[in-house]
Amino acid sequence: MGRTGIAGRGLLGRWGPNHAADPIVTRWKKTPKGTVMERFGKSVLEFVAIQRQDNLQWALPGGMVEVDDTVSKTLRKEFCEEALCSEGATQEERQLITENLEQLFSNGIAVYKGYVDDPRNTDNAWIETVAMNYHDDTGNILDNIQLKAGDDACGVQWQEVSGQLSLYANHIFLLEKVAELHAACILLTEKTA
Repeated sequence: MGRTGIAGRGLLGRWGPNHAADPIVTRWKKTPKGTVMERFGKSVLEFVAIQRQDNLQWALPGGMVEVDDTVSKTLRKEFCEEALCSEGATQEERQLITENLEQLFSNGIAVYKGYVDDPRNTDNAWIETVAMNYHDDTGNILDNIQLKAGDDACGVQWQEVSGQLSLYANHIFLLEKVAELHAACILLTEKTA
């Protein structure tokens, strides 16, 4: 946070704040017996992670809010494009995705809004995000939907929420906020402890 020492717009599309939206889709991690996994007396969360094509780092699905778009529309669109590859889905698959996502995205909770550290930031252009958590408490909403990487993602999977993950930019900070929100177990790194 603060001055980067890099002038100009860099890789960002606009001068000043570049607005982004990060959907954080979570569920409780289950044991082989189907019960919620616990560690240190707290439930363990999983989140949908994508692998970026540009640098192969794992990240939250998300993207920039276009001029005529809303944050809520961008949150849903980016999740569908990057984690569900909905562009190539059949009509039946799209219907199932639409119905389940309608249920999931109807109960989002804002976990962070503001400036975020990002390797693309310069002194003249930076990213500000809205991070929303969409939690599938029962695990049933996304059970019938297959995660499939699309758009600018080359991989997608459920990953356990942990402060020990190596994620793009400051995404670990956003996951820590989600873990706090749900009083879930999170193994912190020395840096964040």
